[in-house]
Amino acid sequence: MSNKTTLAKAKMLKPQTKQSFTTYIMVIAAFVIMMVLSSTGNVSSQIEGLLVPLCVYSILAVSLNLTVGILGELSLGQAGFMCVGAYASALFSIATNESITVAWIRFPLAILVGGICAAVFGILIGIPVLRLRGYYLAIVTLAFGEIIKNVFAALYVGIDSNGLHIALNQADMNLAEDGTEIIRGALGVKGVPQDSTFVIGFVLLMITLIISYNFINSRTGRAVKAIRDNAIAAESVGLNITKYKLITFALTAFLAGLAGALYSHNYATLQAAKFDYNMSILILVFVVLGGIGNIRGSVIAAIVLTLLPEVLRSINNYRMLIYSIVLIVMMICTSNEKARNLIISVFNWLKDQIIKLKNMIIKPKTKEVK
Repeated sequence: MSNKTTLAKAKMLKPQTKQSFTTYIMVIAAFVIMMVLSSTGNVSSQIEGLLVPLCVYSILAVSLNLTVGILGELSLGQAGFMCVGAYASALFSIATNESITVAWIRFPLAILVGGICAAVFGILIGIPVLRLRGYYLAIVTLAFGEIIKNVFAALYVGIDSNGLHIALNQADMNLAEDGTEIIRGALGVKGVPQDSTFVIGFVLLMITLIISYNFINSRTGRAVKAIRDNAIAAESVGLNITKYKLITFALTAFLAGLAGALYSHNYATLQAAKFDYNMSILILVFVVLGGIGNIRGSVIAAIVLTLLPEVLRSINNYRMLIYSIVLIVMMICTSNEKARNLIISVFNWLKDQIIKLKNMIIKPKTKEVK
């Protein structure tokens, strides 16, 4: 009787709720499988080294999909917001390393600082640029991302008994004898505590998914989708277009900042050169291949395209060729309706076969109980 009640409740769930819970279950299942494989020694050191970056890229893909898929605006400044979050969190961790010695207290605070700083930059950049649309917005956000990267590449920050010193030239730092350089221009940040773990990455990814799905299904999310579908009609019914665009842009920047904080604490050194336009384009590729507006697809695309080069490392000469072919095939499949329907039908067939097999296993057991 209880099983029937559970099934009835499951059928009554809204499609949006089913979709979000399916994504949560898939991510949790993938996490459990990887933890089991890792604990039993069945995961190579190369794959283990990619577990945190997998979480980082998944968070970035989900966050960008809020702007590209839900808001319907093309942004190429995601690497810039990631850079802000990475540097802000690294600076916080190094500055408070002696005062906050407990890593599990310091690191969450550093992640929060990275997200908030990135959100502030998102608001400051969003106010002037969100009046633009389409390719114009893409070009301007790309330019802002490059500006942020180059500013951090030229920045020198140090700390001594007199406080914090910030300069654009090493000679102008004027540090005391007890001073320490934290950010060293193009050389970046050295001595960042390596606090990032796969468990923390998984928790951050789950938080990102929960925030994203709740935002999409909220009143604000529905207003954003209305603006995406028809901005003139949305404005005519009294929706403040600039306000909702800014909220989405700030949320996207905040989540990118969280990813940047996770990324920066995975390595001992951090350089601004890593957050160039190639990073922004790579994140956009994850979103497009996973399906614009498809949160679950963004996570899957980020994981597959990050793991693929490592899986193909044994055939080094043909690795990038196969990677390129996979990219082309995935692009054709996601953009072509017939190919997409074929894939869906294959998955549905596999799902039906699994259900039939499950029923065949369950029925004999119920007879034995009787």
